Amino acid sequence: MTGPMTLSRRSTLALGFAGLALPLRAPAAHAAVTAVRIGYQKFGTLILLKQKRFLEEALAPRGIAVQWAQFPAGPPMLQAMAAGALEFGQTGDLPPIFAQASAPGMLVYAGHEPQVGSSEAIIVPAGSPIHAIGDLRGRKVAVTRGSDAHWLLLAALSKNGLSLRDVDVTYLLPSAARPAFETGVVDAWSIWDPYLSAAGSDVRVLATGADIGGGVQFFMTRREFARLQPDLLKTIRDAVARCDAWAQANKLEVMRILADATGLDPAVVGRSVEKITYGIQPVGADILAEQQRMADIFHREGQLPVAVDVRSAALPL
Repeated sequence: MTGPMTLSRRSTLALGFAGLALPLRAPAAHAAVTAVRIGYQKFGTLILLKQKRFLEEALAPRGIAVQWAQFPAGPPMLQAMAAGALEFGQTGDLPPIFAQASAPGMLVYAGHEPQVGSSEAIIVPAGSPIHAIGDLRGRKVAVTRGSDAHWLLLAALSKNGLSLRDVDVTYLLPSAARPAFETGVVDAWSIWDPYLSAAGSDVRVLATGADIGGGVQFFMTRREFARLQPDLLKTIRDAVARCDAWAQANKLEVMRILADATGLDPAVVGRSVEKITYGIQPVGADILAEQQRMADIFHREGQLPVAVDVRSAALPL
């Protein structure tokens, strides 16, 4: 097995759907598969899959290795996937919509995990004069562009009669947003776990994903890979299902793995893990309809360059 490859923040910020250059080469369409490349983040099912080696165990008899690439957020991961540098990855609900707008026809939904709306929130420091979403007018808010926290921010503002144009949105990856939030460079932060739980108790929560919907985790793959390698994709999904079943039954071990991976206090990670119900599921009509609603709102707000038909990125159930 090839060891994990970590993409630096600088390199991920430089990635784009056009002209993306990565050290991983896309295989020829009909070449024999010798490795599958999986994109993961420091939190979620796929880092557990990496640690438990269920996929390596399933693919070893076929002589197929697993290569792991770590990303700081979903958008750069899907950029890499659309460029042909990954076969499979996990991300939140909004990145697939942005990826579909920027690279139409390249990626498809390969499964999802249940909604955990409370795992993302808009927060301010506990001592802030901001007490409600309406108080954000004219304030600086940090968020990662194209992330599920971006959807949370837009939807929460809309619910309170505001739009993104009414706030000073500062687009930052979590690694830059956290110090900006802690030092007061920004007034609020729309963010997901484990960064949310790591912010601790010295914050005030203005809204969570449970208030507006969202928080679904999606497994994504390249359309070409799904077409040419359906049996291999099934093997990957079966390994994810095995990992999810293990994780749901072993949350203390999950907490330890994720605490080691993130460097966070186990108690902080534990608060995040307890919110999660692990279990990969097909992407049905109800989930696609919610994704379409999000896509339509972002396009109407001028945040997407083109309208997106989410159903065109669905695999047959």
